[in-house]
Amino acid sequence: MSAPTVSATTGAASVSDDAFKGAFGDLVQLAKEKNCGPILVRLSWHDAGTYSKEAKDGGSTGTIRHDPEKSHGANAGLDIAMRLVDPIKQKYPDMSFADFFVLAGIAGVRAMGGPLVGFRGGRVDGQEAECTPDGRLPAATLKGDGLRGIFYRMGLDDKAIVVLSGAHSVGRCHKDRSGFEGPWCEKPLVFDNCYYKNLLGKEWKFDGNQYWADPDPAEGGAEEKLMMLPSDMALIEDAEFLPMVKTYASDNARFFEAFADCFQNLHERRWVDSNAELRAVQLEG
Repeated sequence: MSAPTVSATTGAASVSDDAFKGAFGDLVQLAKEKNCGPILVRLSWHDAGTYSKEAKDGGSTGTIRHDPEKSHGANAGLDIAMRLVDPIKQKYPDMSFADFFVLAGIAGVRAMGGPLVGFRGGRVDGQEAECTPDGRLPAATLKGDGLRGIFYRMGLDDKAIVVLSGAHSVGRCHKDRSGFEGPWCEKPLVFDNCYYKNLLGKEWKFDGNQYWADPDPAEGGAEEKLMMLPSDMALIEDAEFLPMVKTYASDNARFFEAFADCFQNLHERRWVDSNAELRAVQLEG
């Protein structure tokens, strides 16, 4: 992807609401046409999920487009997402990559039938020297305390761990990228609470690397076996996480409400903590 087209002082003031809405609409259309919603969500999540409240670095700064960060193991395959969205980004040269990648994640969720996540623009792009060290994103092998270490570092809580894990309702793992394989849900392009339902409702078998279960023919969609990661299973093994899993498995509307709140918070942590001025933008309507 090309170098940033904004200066170090560029904020939302130089980008109109119509530009933010236009980029969002273009990204929703792209996600629907290319079935790339899951990887757009992953792109924005991985850019944001590096935040350290103590170190005051990382977060949604767009540095995922730079080496060495874009070459971190957890980001394998995200070069595909950046190539997909690049033609759209070129239409909006005054928009920071930081804001643009957030919009990509929000658009991915929306294109797959998920909630409309709130958006506030005004993030400034980080440069190559601001790339975060490897190891800040949650590993697939983590259990409860390990997940808490990652999320608490960002200033997030147990609810955010459970809610943001719900994004695993979409997409799949690829062996060549992560060492794991398969979808979590029967319909990996539909954003809903199936992740929680599957965690609770299936008989999961561990093969030494990941967990497997048979899909439900009544759900349609994928006929291949479904998978869960060790970090997914932590949500039903931990006494604090389990009640929330049960809540969201039984109430999709509550999951949507919680996800919209937590996903926006994930993307804003760095900027709220640094007292940055972000401007609310109505992306639809």
